Amino acid sequence: MNYNKYIDHTNLKQNMTTKDLEILCKEAAENNFASVCVNPSWITKAAELLKGTDVMVCTVIGFPLGASTTEVKVFETIDAISNGADEIDMVINISALIDGRYDYVENEIKKIVEAANGKTVKVIIETCLLTEAQKRKACQLILSAGAHFVKTSTGFSTSGATFEDVIIFKEEVEEKCLIKAAGGVRTLEDLKKMIELGANRIGTSGGVTIIKGVNNDEQY
Repeated sequence: MNYNKYIDHTNLKQNMTTKDLEILCKEAAENNFASVCVNPSWITKAAELLKGTDVMVCTVIGFPLGASTTEVKVFETIDAISNGADEIDMVINISALIDGRYDYVENEIKKIVEAANGKTVKVIIETCLLTEAQKRKACQLILSAGAHFVKTSTGFSTSGATFEDVIIFKEEVEEKCLIKAAGGVRTLEDLKKMIELGANRIGTSGGVTIIKGVNNDEQY
């Protein structure tokens, strides 16, 4: 199996430099990863660096807290796509989900999907902050809103993806939506297990070492 195309090669650090981006894109192109995932200010440069390859540019919206207003997230999405983003990873309003304000959460996702104008939308629910019931409800809202992926984590909270999260997601979405496991996948064995359980994409900064079969506990 070609595991390379499961990987969103990620650098969302605050102190990423142009040189770091160049390395990220070079690694993604050389390894034929699915995408690079970068903060919005890097979209245009990433698209330039990846021109002529089939590596997509993925970016994050409402990141990492999900606490921006819906209107701001919609603007971010439109701006990101106009700058060359192929995929959108949005963070839900986690407080709204925990409060039980489900209409707000679903409506926000719908508006992002509309603003994305056909581009892939992945919805980050930050599983480490949620109960199992809340994770399941989030999956249901994502399906109803028409997004393409449910995603586990930002990588900026208390933990990343777990095998249990992917199992829960798969039970809820079945084949109606795809699954992205992000954060904490550091070995080829982890990646294989996530895929076996139902993950369709893996978000990691350690894609190169993972594919080579080298363990690295310092990666996202």
